[in-house]
Amino acid sequence: MNKKVKEFREYREKMNEKILAADNKVIKRIYNIDTNTYVDGALPAKVKEMLGLATSMVLRCDDCIKYHLEKCFELGVTTPELFEIFSVANLVGGTIVIPHTRGAVEYWEALSEDKTEEN
Repeated sequence: MNKKVKEFREYREKMNEKILAADNKVIKRIYNIDTNTYVDGALPAKVKEMLGLATSMVLRCDDCIKYHLEKCFELGVTTPELFEIFSVANLVGGTIVIPHTRGAVEYWEALSEDKTEEN
């Protein structure tokens, strides 16, 4: 597994466990809403993850970008679709989103590298 992908997944899992172990009702409910937001509904999960990625880029949240990139990858988003998401995010967010686009491309390549290694 690519080092970047492995480190992100391990860190996220470790910290989520610590946060949820605090047993704060509001935080648990926020996590639950977040999980349930991205399931199939009137919009398919793939579209919702694409929306999550675009909005995370505009908000410039690198952890969120990586998370949504992983979900988009799992749900079969293609590289051409990904670059259309990037175009929307850069248009809406402005040029300040460009550095986050660079990071997103790098992480997408890491995800793709993992898939290539699995085959």
